[in-house]
Amino acid sequence: MNVESTVQQLRTLRLNGMAQSYQTFADMPSHQQLDAHTLIAQLAEAEAYHRLDNRMKILLRMSKLRYAASLEQIVCSEQRNLSKEMLLVLHNDTYIKKGQNVLITGPTGVGKSYLACALGHQACCLGYKVAYLNGSYFIDKIQNSKLDGSYHRIINYYQKIDLLIFDDFGLYPLSQDIKLSLLKMLEDRYAKRPVIITSQLPIKNWFDFINDPTIADAIMDRLLAKNHRIELKGESMRKNQF
Repeated sequence: MNVESTVQQLRTLRLNGMAQSYQTFADMPSHQQLDAHTLIAQLAEAEAYHRLDNRMKILLRMSKLRYAASLEQIVCSEQRNLSKEMLLVLHNDTYIKKGQNVLITGPTGVGKSYLACALGHQACCLGYKVAYLNGSYFIDKIQNSKLDGSYHRIINYYQKIDLLIFDDFGLYPLSQDIKLSLLKMLEDRYAKRPVIITSQLPIKNWFDFINDPTIADAIMDRLLAKNHRIELKGESMRKNQF
């Protein structure tokens, strides 16, 4: 049996995880060689893990998360008004499956965006497609799409992504077109695909920020129907970086 030939065949078949694992097994001393059934099982497991790992890396790259954050790095404390129990609730994909939004508020620098990105990272690890938007980027994206004819494609993409992160809501004024686009996007996602929103504004002020009673009613109805609320407190965490 030619090990190099077998490894090359596996790579040609795009079974790279299996090829790497087979090479490792082939290099083991003869007295440590596995029986055929065990070898096949472990090669299959290695290939499955390899593909899962590759998919996670692709999903993370496509998500364009602002921070390379993970839930294990999140600091929970009474001072931050963030409990480990809340993180445990959001650690699995139940809220994603149920289309439950996550609304994160608090003053600047307390870690709202970082927490949102950590949740996005976790979702990617679980195999979900995630998209990160901040308020400024969303406004520019919609305005440019109106000019180049890609509006419906862009809206359709954000409507159907598994988990959408909208960062810095309330920081930039919204034109009528942007309000309607936001409503259109949330309409199709309602109760099916969740949104994570971060904002310096308390939720009670979002209605006035939207500044259009009809649209505000519709948007808030879709955001608040099923949601988890996290109101972060404390001093800016950026102070600790200097």
